[in-house]
Amino acid sequence: MTAPAPAQRNLTLACSVLGAMVIALDGTVLTVVQPALQRDLGASFAEVQWTSTGYLIAVASLLVFAGRLGDRYGHRRLLAVGTLGFALASAGIGLAPGVGWVIGLRVAQGVFGALAQPATLGMLRAVFPPERLGMPIALRTSAIGLAAAAGPLLGGALATWLGWRSVFFLSVVPALVTGVLALAVRVPAPPREGPAPALDLPGAGLLAVTLACLVHTLVGVPEHGLTAATAVGALAAVAAGTAFARHERRAAGPLVPPGLVGSAAAGPALAVLVAASAAMFGALFVATYFLQDVMSLDPLRSAVRALPLAVMMVVGAPLAAVVLRRQGPRRTVTAAMVLLTLGVLVISRLDEGSGAVPTCGGFLLVGAGFGTVMVAATAVLVRHAPPAWAGVAGGLQQTAMNVGPALGIALATTLMTAFAPPAAGPEGAFLAAMGPTLTALAAVAALGALAGARLPRGTAPCTDRLALAAGGGPADPAVSAAPPASRRSRRRRAASRPADRC
Repeated sequence: MTAPAPAQRNLTLACSVLGAMVIALDGTVLTVVQPALQRDLGASFAEVQWTSTGYLIAVASLLVFAGRLGDRYGHRRLLAVGTLGFALASAGIGLAPGVGWVIGLRVAQGVFGALAQPATLGMLRAVFPPERLGMPIALRTSAIGLAAAAGPLLGGALATWLGWRSVFFLSVVPALVTGVLALAVRVPAPPREGPAPALDLPGAGLLAVTLACLVHTLVGVPEHGLTAATAVGALAAVAAGTAFARHERRAAGPLVPPGLVGSAAAGPALAVLVAASAAMFGALFVATYFLQDVMSLDPLRSAVRALPLAVMMVVGAPLAAVVLRRQGPRRTVTAAMVLLTLGVLVISRLDEGSGAVPTCGGFLLVGAGFGTVMVAATAVLVRHAPPAWAGVAGGLQQTAMNVGPALGIALATTLMTAFAPPAAGPEGAFLAAMGPTLTALAAVAALGALAGARLPRGTAPCTDRLALAAGGGPADPAVSAAPPASRRSRRRRAASRPADRC
């Protein structure tokens, strides 16, 4: 396979960064305009909530299958289709005559977003060598952090001056530009022995049902609490997940190869991403109410207090790539999870008399830890995946980043309700519940640190063993040149014992 020219690498990096930023920006501006959307369209609160829930369910349930489509048909094609479709759906929302159209088009946005997101990582894996993936992923993470910081400000300004519809037109032009750039990129096809594996449609369907039920349940807990409906959703997720696991073990061409998920790199990396995003988003959810309801700050001043979090994600991501290269995944991720744990604990100790320094300091620690984890764990996951399965790895990463926040917010809401003393007033009950809730979320981050301690020490990927365990072709010429019997024995050993000493 011929190495891509520097210009093609830069163009691919631009596509990845811009595509990830467009989708992240759209998600951060929606919450700002929901009240105005509800008033203008005469929608109920439940209908407005479905503009978020419908999108989240669609994107989470399709990410892994979309990554597999990219592995089979090309990531640049999936990125082009995803971003161009995302642009059209965004424009449609801006012109929607009723809330039903908004919900339907938000679901369509979720489908197109699911096509685009794994492709932004799969393209990087295809054009950058494994040892140089850290900085491109760091730049992508910085772009997501910038979108998170700028989204509420841009959304609020546009909604105030031009109305809520203008917010959805914000992403149209960047998404169109990303789609056109993706069509101009030339991404080399990954090496593969024999025909491409089947798409495993039954496995994709079972996984989609599992994730849809799981996300719907997690989103429903903050709104309705632990009810019969949420219990049924949880049971359905467990049943579908069990059926999916059994199917994948028996399938000739599984959607998610067991050698990838069961490896010493991918499994802990996914656990770290879920734990980190659950702790961070759960803490941010509680802290937002604390700043506005207890400290009586308006939304703008609250955003300023939390700004160090986004700033550290933007500034710290490139630094995290350097630390990852020098210290390796295990030390980098474990230290970052410790920072995240400390940041959540600092926020848990705030009260109505806390000033700007401890508040901003807590958010700064959370941002530094979370940004580093995003870079390091994502780099480990994508780097250790064989090139032919890079899209699936990207889909798994994005799935973890969608499930984790829903889990964290559901946990925070449940614990805040459980720990609030019934005899206290609203402010006293909130403060009484805030400390134990955030301490529990810090414990979740600490569990992520334990998972980070299981990551490989070094940065060299075990591509050959993972490729064999996943059913793909070997990347090492020495393996390719081995006699057929030797290759078969290597394949049997790799399949029975996933890579564990990277």
